[in-house]
Formats: sequence, C-alpha cells, structure tokens
Amino acid sequence: MDLQTLQKIKPSEYAEAADGYRAISETADAARERVDKDVAKAIREANEGEAADAAQRKLRQLSENFHYTQLECGLISGALNAFSSEIAAPQRQVLQALDDAKALSYTVHADGSVTFPAGGKNELTGEEIPGGTAIGNDGMYHGPGLGPDLSGLIHPNPHQAKAQDIANRISRALREAAEIDERYSSVLKKLKAAPGLMVDAKTWTDVAADTEALGEAASDYLRDHIPLDKSPAERKEWWDSLSDEERNEYKRAFPEYIGNSDGIPSAVRDEVNRENLDILIGKLSSEDGEKAKTQLDALKSIQQQLQDNATQRLTNAGEPPMYLLGVSDEGLGRAIVSYGNPDTSRNVSAYAPGLGTALDTDFTRNDLKRAHETAVGARKYDPSSASIVWLGYDAPQLSAPGDLPTLASDTDVTSADKAKNGAPAYNSFMAGLAATNDHKDPHLVAIGHSYGSRLVGAATQEPGGIPGADDIILLGSPGTGVDRAEELGVGKDHVFVGAAENDPVSHLPSKKEAIAGTMGFFGGGPAGAHLIGDLADQGDDDLWFGKDPASETFGARRFEVADGPRPLIDGQGPTPAHSNYFNPEKDPQSAANIAALVADRPELVKWDEHR
Repeated sequence: MDLQTLQKIKPSEYAEAADGYRAISETADAARERVDKDVAKAIREANEGEAADAAQRKLRQLSENFHYTQLECGLISGALNAFSSEIAAPQRQVLQALDDAKALSYTVHADGSVTFPAGGKNELTGEEIPGGTAIGNDGMYHGPGLGPDLSGLIHPNPHQAKAQDIANRISRALREAAEIDERYSSVLKKLKAAPGLMVDAKTWTDVAADTEALGEAASDYLRDHIPLDKSPAERKEWWDSLSDEERNEYKRAFPEYIGNSDGIPSAVRDEVNRENLDILIGKLSSEDGEKAKTQLDALKSIQQQLQDNATQRLTNAGEPPMYLLGVSDEGLGRAIVSYGNPDTSRNVSAYAPGLGTALDTDFTRNDLKRAHETAVGARKYDPSSASIVWLGYDAPQLSAPGDLPTLASDTDVTSADKAKNGAPAYNSFMAGLAATNDHKDPHLVAIGHSYGSRLVGAATQEPGGIPGADDIILLGSPGTGVDRAEELGVGKDHVFVGAAENDPVSHLPSKKEAIAGTMGFFGGGPAGAHLIGDLADQGDDDLWFGKDPASETFGARRFEVADGPRPLIDGQGPTPAHSNYFNPEKDPQSAANIAALVADRPELVKWDEHR
C-alpha cells in the first residue's frame, strides 16, 4: 500500500461490492428455501420410485450448493464491508496531511517524505536557514540502538517541525493501511470455491476456517460496530436501530457473534445458529481427539432433532417449535435450546443443568428432553410458554462418572468455582430474555438442577440478582450457597424446591459433617462417623453448599415429588432418583408441578412438608 494507492482508493466501491455479494447471498438463501420447501415437497408428494428418490438426492445436493453459496458470499460481503470501513480512517489521515502540506506549500513525495523551504535566520551568519526533507516515522521504530536521541533538540528552521509532523502522520497512516490491506487480502484469498459443484464435509471444514479467519481479521471492525461489551438491553436497542440491509450483513458475515449475543431476538439467533451448527460440524469433522468427536456427535444430534422438530410440526400443531439460541465448542461445549419462542411467550423458564453435563450425546438425549417435556407440560396450562435448557458454562465433571462415593473428595465437584464463573453468563442470558420478550412483564423462571442450583444461587448473588427472574425452582439441590430462601432475591414464596427422598445429591453432607464424620470413622468406625456427623449438623439441615433448600430453616416452598428408586439397591445405579424430576413417566407429580410453576399456576401445585 503506497501513498498514491491510498489517496485514490474508494471505500464506497468496496461497500457497493459488499452489497452485491450480500444480494447474491440472499438470493441463494431464497433459492435454497424454495428447493427445500416447495420443489422437494412437490416431487415427494407427486412421485414415488427410484426416479423420484434420485430427484430428491439431486435436490438435496442443489440445496447444499445454494447453502454454501449463501454462506461464502455472506463472508465475502462482510470482509469487503469491514475493509471499506477500516481503510477509510487512514485514508482520511493521509488526505488531511496532504491538505496541510499544500496549505504550507510543502512538497510531498511519493515515498511520503516532505520537503520544506528555507526559513528562519542563522544568528551567527544572519543568513536564512536552508530547507530540507523530513522523513516520516511510522511509530514502530524507536528506542536505543537506532541512532542518537534528538527528541530534545529544536530545529532552527521553523518549517522543519511542521513538515516532520506531516511526514509522520503520512507514514503512520500508510503503515496502518498496509496492515489492513494485508489482513483482508489474506481473508479474501481464502474465500474461493473449489472446482466443481460438490459440497461435501471438506467444504464445510473450509467454511469453518474461512469464518474463523474473517472473525480474526475483522476484530477491530467487530469491536467498533457490534456492541459486544454492552448490556443485552443496549444490544437489543442497537439491533432495532439497524436497517434490514445492515442486519443481513451482520447475520451473513458474523453469524458466531450474532447467534451467541444476548439481546439479539431469538428468531434471529436461531436462524444464524443453524448456520453456526453447520460450520461447527465442519470444523470438528477435521479435528482429532476425543473432545472433538464427542462434541461432533452432540452437534449432529442437535441438527437431527431440529429437522425432526420441523417434520413433527407439520402434523402436530401443538408441538413446540425448537430454537437454537446458542452453540459453541468453547470449553466443554455450549448449547442453548428453547422449546417455544421465548420472545413471544409470556412464561419462559431457563434450566441450568449440573454435575457431569457437557456438550455430548447424554446432554442432547436427556437435557433437551427435559426442556421439551417442561414446555409441553407448561403449554397445557398456558400455551404462551417456552422452556429452555441453558448449557452456557463448564459444569463440574466427576473423575469417575457415576461414582458417587468419591464425590466428596472430587475437588471439581465440591468447589463452587464453576458456579461462580458461570453465573455472569447465566445472568446475561436472562437479561437478554427480558430485553427481547414482547410482553410488558413476562414471567421468567430460573431453574437449577443438581449443581445447576448452585449456579443459580451464585447468579442471585451477582449485583442486581438474576435479571427479570420472578420465580426460582431448585431440583435435586446440594445447596445454593445461601442459607435462607429470601437471600435469593425473588422473595421466599417464589422459591420452589423439589427434593426426592432417595436422591443422594439432595442429602450430601455439609463440609463440617464430612470432616467430623471422617474423624469419627477413624475413632469408632461407621457408628462413630454417624454420631460425630450428627453432632456437627444437629438440625440435620446442612448440605455441602449451605442449608438444605428442602428444609424448614431455608424457608422455600417444597412441592411433591416421588421418592424415586433407592441408590444401587433397586438396581438402577447410584443416583436414579436424581434424574427423574422432569420426567412425566417416572415422576408425573414432579413434572406436573414444575410445568404448573413455569406456567405461573402455583395454585395447581401439590405441596409437600419441609424436611
């Protein structure tokens, strides 16, 4: 990037080119939708046999081609727009410097150096001090070893300082422009399709790499244009202020940021996260290792469930629509799935799962089902209800899955750090729900299961508590980090607890009990351990993370749940009762109570006594 090029470059032309690529992206998207919804459906309904099957396969390939075109053209549009925006700043700096030089009758050379005229008076000779040429310093090279320090000297020719300032400004602008040019040139060179019309797994891997490269290159642009560091409410205001063209640009070019930003409308997040899902599947398909394989299988499961949900809704109008509100391979994986639109529903619950949860097929098989069953149950009481499973943090993992006897010695599980670290993200998400909901005063419910209840407890202790939360439901809780329900910030009558008698997680010993019991064991065996443990917790209402939420001392409202199978004795593993709270088949009373609370119908709940 030289001075002449930077002078003549027209940022608006790159923005216009970006508009053209965005138009192609939107056209490809419309074509893909028509193939998927109209053409394929017509052939499926009108024809059978091998010819029809072959036609369907061709249409699926055509749909994938359009999908690829949509994504890549969107990325090109984003790169061109970002380049247009960023290159404008150094160009303005150069043009201003040139104007200043012209006003002073200085000569600016092609290399950016500035020649200035004679000026001032030599005190010894009385002659005019000759002019010279100032060579710009781009700000990158300074310090010892690069020549004498002349910063304290004043040139006797008054023009020199002005010329030097102009040369430095030109030099810095050229350096900045060259860096911008290099960044976006590198990205645009990657954004090219392989020969042929076959879009396969490798193609999606390339799309993932392209998306990541653009995100890295455009980091300054993203920081300046997308309010990533603002509150969800401010982000919602920003999104509402954009034109349709601007929204489409951000969706196409930066789906990862739009899809995972709290405060962006749920329908938009779902739309772009379905693109993110394809991109992540492509990325993980090229990676080795157990983590990549585990997350890849989970993402494919989510993708299949999204497709199944769309099919089911064609014949079952009561089936809640599925929304993908977040997805990422960060840490142990991230996934946020809603059943029902949380922006149009009056009642919205967000369930935080706990111990052992990660982005794997257990999560997609069990936790998604829990959110789905809660939504189906709540919609029977109030159709304007949505239920969300929020995996937005790294939950603690048992060193030996299912090995409850070693739980008390598992530092990952017994620490509150994961809950405290995840609490700000949960609160941000809840603030986003409050900001995007269409109702003036939506009914928002925070649900914590297992260690997830500790996260919800930590979220209540953040400044301002859980944004918008009206009710809190704690299930199978080992404690919340507080000793009284009123400390959770929603009023004790709005804290609800389900605790199965045979759920060992809701009976975990307190830290004092564990220490005392260990001392008692060595002093008198199991009987001694039990005796000393009782002495340490004389009210029998302390758990590992504080007071037992099901206890009278805690003061929440306890609802009925089934006792559940006994650990190990009933042959269903160490913690079978811990997993039944949401299940209408294994614990219909608990599932019905949770659904009634989510639907804001507490009068339908069957209550239980405190422990």
